[in-house]
Amino acid sequence: MGTAGSVRAVVRVLVATSLAAMVVGCSNGGGDTTITVGAGDSAQSRLIAEIYAQALARAGAHAVVRDRLGQRADYLAALDAGTVTVVGDTSGDLLRAFDSSATTTAPDDAAAKSIEDRHAAADASAVPSGAPATPVASVAGDLSRSLPEGLVVSDIADAADLPAQLALAPASAARLPADVRALAPRCGELSLGIATGHDLDPLRIAPDPQRDVLTPLHEVYGCDITRHTTFGSDSELRKALLDGHVDAGVFTSAVALLPGGSGDLAVVADPDHAFRAQNVIPLLRQGALAQQQIKKLNHVAGELTTADFALLIREVRDQHQPVADVARAWLDEHSL
Repeated sequence: MGTAGSVRAVVRVLVATSLAAMVVGCSNGGGDTTITVGAGDSAQSRLIAEIYAQALARAGAHAVVRDRLGQRADYLAALDAGTVTVVGDTSGDLLRAFDSSATTTAPDDAAAKSIEDRHAAADASAVPSGAPATPVASVAGDLSRSLPEGLVVSDIADAADLPAQLALAPASAARLPADVRALAPRCGELSLGIATGHDLDPLRIAPDPQRDVLTPLHEVYGCDITRHTTFGSDSELRKALLDGHVDAGVFTSAVALLPGGSGDLAVVADPDHAFRAQNVIPLLRQGALAQQQIKKLNHVAGELTTADFALLIREVRDQHQPVADVARAWLDEHSL
């Protein structure tokens, strides 16, 4: 069975889970119950699990990490079975796992409302005066609504977002705007590279160039690409950009995750979220954590940034630093 099929199968199992199997330990998360934080087979999954576990330990919990559980379907199955209590993931990837039909891309309701307001202002005649407000949808909101009974999420890390990103080659950055809205009228001039591999995030489903890149750019910004080339990995795409073979490229995740970081590539702003938000977020079994423990995870969410997280991931993945040491140093730095 493929990755998407495996995830759907796990979701069906989660939906069928009875309420009686929902709680791990006592409902207030107290006592000597061990909190097991699960992680899949990627540096970022192991890193966020270690950050969460150490943060919970500093809140007085007995917390351990169970890592290298496999792909997303595997650690969701472990969460369902109760062998892990919490997992760290990204909001957009979780939404895709639990509701493959969802089309929302903005990270939260405020961002979605801001986008809606801008579009309404640009075409005020499309909204009759006095018309009732249209409910907005967001990744965070749709994810919460899509969760099976017995699972909940805590706060998303607003400043830690790992979506697919568009970047310009150094030569192109000198002549083109680094915002898709401003770039849209000139998209027909561009030769675009599209990465389709898994090297930046081994747990993320590889994008479909038409569905996940070309169509969103057209529908959201009117950015019509006439020339595109696919690359089997983000590393191959970066080389093509630096060698001047393509003008711009869409990476499978945040460009800062590339070995050495973004370097001379210019990341293009995506203010209307053509590419779905992927904020770091904890997914947990309902009733498994005490309020002070959930509050600790929320404090982590408030401090974590994309730049921080990418740097830490590169230390673990590329420099082979012990993940526990990297997590501990970050928590110490942020007084968590």
